[in-house]
Amino acid sequence: MVTPAFDVIVVGGGPAGLMASIAAQTSGASTLLIEKGNKLGRKLGISGGGRCNVTNAKPLPELIQNIPGNGRFLHSALHRFSNEDVWAFFEGLGIRLKEEDRGRVFPVTDKAATVVQALVNKVYDVGVEIWENCPVTGLVTDNGRIAGVSTHRHALVAAKAVVIATGGCSVPKTGSTGDAYPWARAVGHTIVPPYPTEVPLTSDEWFIRKRALQGLSVRNTTVTLLDDRKKKLTVEHGDLLFTHFGLSGPVALRCSHYVSTTHRKRPGIRLLAQVDGHPERSLQELVDELFHRKSAQPKRHLSNVLSDLLPERLAHVVLETLGIARDIPMTDIQNVKLEEVAKQTKRFPVAITGTLPLAQATVTGGGVSVKEIDPRTMASKVCKGLFFCGEVMDVHAHTGGYNITVAFSTGHLAGASAAEYAAVSSVEPVEQP
Repeated sequence: MVTPAFDVIVVGGGPAGLMASIAAQTSGASTLLIEKGNKLGRKLGISGGGRCNVTNAKPLPELIQNIPGNGRFLHSALHRFSNEDVWAFFEGLGIRLKEEDRGRVFPVTDKAATVVQALVNKVYDVGVEIWENCPVTGLVTDNGRIAGVSTHRHALVAAKAVVIATGGCSVPKTGSTGDAYPWARAVGHTIVPPYPTEVPLTSDEWFIRKRALQGLSVRNTTVTLLDDRKKKLTVEHGDLLFTHFGLSGPVALRCSHYVSTTHRKRPGIRLLAQVDGHPERSLQELVDELFHRKSAQPKRHLSNVLSDLLPERLAHVVLETLGIARDIPMTDIQNVKLEEVAKQTKRFPVAITGTLPLAQATVTGGGVSVKEIDPRTMASKVCKGLFFCGEVMDVHAHTGGYNITVAFSTGHLAGASAAEYAAVSSVEPVEQP
């Protein structure tokens, strides 16, 4: 017979797991944090380009709008531990934060290591027991409730409650390799097949294959994503980068959720991204400008005029896609053709074939179905004493501090809820397997 050694076990030492272990321990539960690798907070340490985008300062309704993957499921968690609470938590650890564009919040040091070290120090300070280099191999249950976990060294590490915070499948070098999916499935949970989100888009357009625009950045642009029926899937704003395989940059990553989810329903369909090559002007303003240039500079080549308004390479590709010679004088081109040039500039079409693979994604879509998780506590509806938080669940957000906010918020709620469950549960000793 084995008496539970811990009230709560948290599996996974990422942002959600670190926060969950702190919340559980400070709620009065004896807590064990198990990490399969040799370093806590590894993924947090590379987030935000190495600067750690701690949270996003936008109001909660707008914050939830930036969580396209089951954002409504997170209402309770985000109200219990909001982005403001995340800010206050880190400032309470002595980490000064600053708000940048689009509500993104970073440490004043601009170093992710500052945040990681403060969070890890807090885990130690509150008295959480930590086991590193200890891969968990499964969940141990007894009559429909959690009895603990098994590891590569122990048949049973007994506990009254277990919090799963192992992450998804993205950025596998940090340890996110989908470990918990078979464990959750084994106790009766449904796993929504993982898919890539916040990931670059692929295209087979001629100018992509020929690398005619590779490395070209379009700042503060608007990208409209359409399906094969011309239905508008999303309109996103931000910076865009043309690559040798398609589109990258923040605005492309924001579109990727809609590409992936559409392809899951209708595999192989081609989508269309319309890129605004001149976001500072409306279509009519651009038409008027070209008409004015034709009148004022009749002998100047169209390609040179358009290169005044667009990056030169993009101007050349716009003309080539319309079959217009670069060296045609302005006086020789009809106004209707100039209108076509303006339209192509404002709605530059890029056929989208899909996304890069999940291993190259920033965030994982799919995971443990939220239909089987209580949003008020993050508790499993299938197995008593089991809790989930972070990216292991079928929730995901855009980049910009939203995913880390979800990790901290759900981790805090799961840890506190697990401690509360452990405090009132009357767990009898279970037999050693």
